[in-house]
Amino acid sequence: MRLEEYWGVGPKTRETLVEELGRERAIQAIESGDVRALADAGLARGRATRILRRATGGAGMDVLATSDARSAYKELLDLAVDHAVTQRAADRIRVLTPLDGRAAMEERLDDVLAARDAWADLAADDREAVLEAYERYDERDGSERAAVEAALALLAAGVDSGPFAGIADLERDRLAAAAEALAALDGGRVREGADEELDRLRDALGAVEDMDADALALIEDLRSEGVHDVEGFRQSFEDRLLSETDVTIDRVRDAMPTDAADATGFVGDTLRTLRTDLTEAVDEREETVASDFQETLAEASEAVDQAVAAVDDIALHLSLARFALEYDCTRPIFVTGEDAAVSVVNARNLTLAARDEDSVQPVTYGLGEHGITSVPDDVNAVPGAQRVAVLTGANSGGKTTLLETLCQVVLLATMGLPVPADRAEVTPVDSLVFHRRHASFNAGVLESTLRSIVPPLSTGGRTLMLVDEFEAITEPGSAADLLHGLVTLSVDREALAVFVTHLADDLEPLPPQARVDGIFAEGLNPDLELLVDYQPRFGTVGRSTPEFIVSRLVANASDRGERAGFETLAEAVGNEVVQRTLADARWDASE
Repeated sequence: MRLEEYWGVGPKTRETLVEELGRERAIQAIESGDVRALADAGLARGRATRILRRATGGAGMDVLATSDARSAYKELLDLAVDHAVTQRAADRIRVLTPLDGRAAMEERLDDVLAARDAWADLAADDREAVLEAYERYDERDGSERAAVEAALALLAAGVDSGPFAGIADLERDRLAAAAEALAALDGGRVREGADEELDRLRDALGAVEDMDADALALIEDLRSEGVHDVEGFRQSFEDRLLSETDVTIDRVRDAMPTDAADATGFVGDTLRTLRTDLTEAVDEREETVASDFQETLAEASEAVDQAVAAVDDIALHLSLARFALEYDCTRPIFVTGEDAAVSVVNARNLTLAARDEDSVQPVTYGLGEHGITSVPDDVNAVPGAQRVAVLTGANSGGKTTLLETLCQVVLLATMGLPVPADRAEVTPVDSLVFHRRHASFNAGVLESTLRSIVPPLSTGGRTLMLVDEFEAITEPGSAADLLHGLVTLSVDREALAVFVTHLADDLEPLPPQARVDGIFAEGLNPDLELLVDYQPRFGTVGRSTPEFIVSRLVANASDRGERAGFETLAEAVGNEVVQRTLADARWDASE
């Protein structure tokens, strides 16, 4: 295959990859999703990630039909990356895409949930040991030694089932011996600390080399001790060598010349001979030790290769498992065939949960042939089988958050990942149209929006439409007409859809296959903050709550003139309601 056939690889990129990696290795890096290899070759990390997403999941990326859908996808990946145990795992998470087919989704879910359960069952100390092993693995750029040590840490923690099965049959003793050998060898050399005798010989050689480098000072030092005759000098020199170099007495005496003319020659010849002898001894010992370690590695080569391959895959599943645990994610149920559904029970918005878990109110919502059997607090009837809904209600009532939550659940499910809900049913879609509110009143924005959200409905595949306040990009009258057309088109094409709007009354009559849902504000709390029940009420038009907002403005006015202005607005929205709201808030505060 030619490199240019991969999405995003033009002539310049191909030239860079071939020069740095070679054609075959570059293709291997792309096919395996190796962001690091492409980045090390000179590609910007973001560009490398985009190339690999298309190379490994092009069909999945085509599901993301709008820029907002792609942004939501990237936001989810960023949240998952925060729980990666290695940089390589983070890179692999960044190139995950929606999967093509339910079987692939179920397979990844099996692995991630098995990893989640295994990780949850580990003791805190074992978790810490595994994370520390992966930290070393990262610091050493995924070396064989670091991989083997990580595998040993996983085995010691008892993590050897499910996605960890790749290390389950490894012999721990053989792997430990291989780890020792890998730690001992540095290329063809033996590292310090690997062999006690080799270290002793090296130390002795270093001490002799130091003496030889300053032989004249040594001679003067010996003479200063009052040694003047030949035999006394010889004995003092021998004592010095034995005490400072850890050289054996036999090696010292064998090195001393018998025909030296003077002290300088005697000391110099002895030290040179010792250096030669010790160098040969070091080389011989190192060769023996290295050979033993290499033999150990040869015998354990299959286990080492297995550990290297398994540890990298385990890092990915472990990272996703930690993400799933952090947000209490569960397995989605896939709805396929003639039926279609997107439904959630007690779903949490991950973006909000990442900021403050305690502030997230779970919501229950459903479209299509779902299996929701109850709604929190029996607030209203369970919705029917309508696939299209118009969502209305209070400002700051969580309508946009609900759209984002549905988008997150569908994206995670189609990537084969657990979802943040007690229960979720998802029909994998061919096109995900997510459109956030973009307040820009011009023809160009209207045209580009229609170009992005309408074509997916015409492809013939399954589409999920999540459109927020379409009226923000054109005048209300035209917006109502266009939105009614979008609702009708979604019904006709059997899409799943939620349209958030404040124009529900202007959309009547809706097709019978569509319903209107509402979110309601309930007043102000003693701190004059808006109280909202974020759980939608099905089949009920929600109302905006200007009286609550105006009540807060009246109460918080900083001077008399400002207060008078807001009281004029209170008359416009209903002064009696405003005053009752303020009285209720004061009553709550006094209790």
